[in-house]
Amino acid sequence: QVQLVESGGGLVQAGGSLRLSCAASGTIFSINTMGWYRQALGKQRELVATITSGGNTNYADSVKGRFTISRDNAKNTVYLQMNSLKPEDTAVYYCKADLVVSYSRNYPLPYWGQGTQVTVSS
Repeated sequence: QVQLVESGGGLVQAGGSLRLSCAASGTIFSINTMGWYRQALGKQRELVATITSGGNTNYADSVKGRFTISRDNAKNTVYLQMNSLKPEDTAVYYCKADLVVSYSRNYPLPYWGQGTQVTVSS
């Protein structure tokens, strides 16, 4: 019933920009922390950026100053604006959201998007 739908991935040249979006749909009572993670080939999945329900953000050092995470609570959507992209940013990017999806079970559970490929060519 609840799912996260991502969009915005693709192929871009080094120095270019992409904007990822992730919209949560279904019966959702509240959305807590949302974030973006990525996993490159042969690498472990790593945190890229998170944003709390209050708007506090956290970034990996490798993307700080280049990426911006934001959210639109009215649209149940989190965004990742990626500027000055580098080949090392190439990875599958996953959206994550901590969601409360039940009135009787009033605690957040992690939900993940399907992943979207971002490829940065040199």
